[in-house]
Amino acid sequence: MNQINDRSRDIGEFVPAEDDDMIICRCEEITKGEIRQAVHDGMFTLTEIRRYLRTGMGLCQGQTCSKLVKGIVARELGVSPAELEPATSRAPMRPTEMRILGNEVED
Repeated sequence: MNQINDRSRDIGEFVPAEDDDMIICRCEEITKGEIRQAVHDGMFTLTEIRRYLRTGMGLCQGQTCSKLVKGIVARELGVSPAELEPATSRAPMRPTEMRILGNEVED
């Protein structure tokens, strides 16, 4: 069984840290403490963290925070960041007005 996904292993109790209020994902305003707490709540993969907290789902699509999130999760699990599977990447998107999609011409 993959050690990272072994939910039966004890990773210890969540212990708050001084820098837990540091913003890691600026787009979604997610803190280091929120990421650490999510790991202790049972989210052991980057995809689970992304779905639960929305890290990497903002405007930059994880361009600024993905390595930081990966490092935090790996530290909490006591594994190397290289052992974590990357979350699914998507191209950055921008909001589009419906008139553009509908090919409407402005008067």
